[in-house]
Amino acid sequence: IPNKSTKYNLGSELMANDKILRDVYEVLESRRDSPIDSYTSNIMKDSDKKAEDKILEKIAEECGETLIASKNDENLVYESVDLIFHTLLLLAYKGVEFDEILEEFERRRK
Repeated sequence: IPNKSTKYNLGSELMANDKILRDVYEVLESRRDSPIDSYTSNIMKDSDKKAEDKILEKIAEECGETLIASKNDENLVYESVDLIFHTLLLLAYKGVEFDEILEEFERRRK
């Protein structure tokens, strides 16, 4: 595995805090609470299928795509971010607070 420390030095500084993920999460919560005509608002609305079922199906799809990306050594970051995004979407839909997620990571770090 190549040394990526130089390439991602600036990225590490940006990701040193939770701002990017928190911003994404806040958008998800906003789309849940004040729907607009967007992918995230639409997937969180009941229609022919229940919203939770649609989100869970999307997570399963993204999980499969992440596995294939890993096996094929291509697009792993892209597919992994899709999986993380849809997992965050589920958590926001279920009303989990972003700080609860961070607290669980903190608990596991110990």
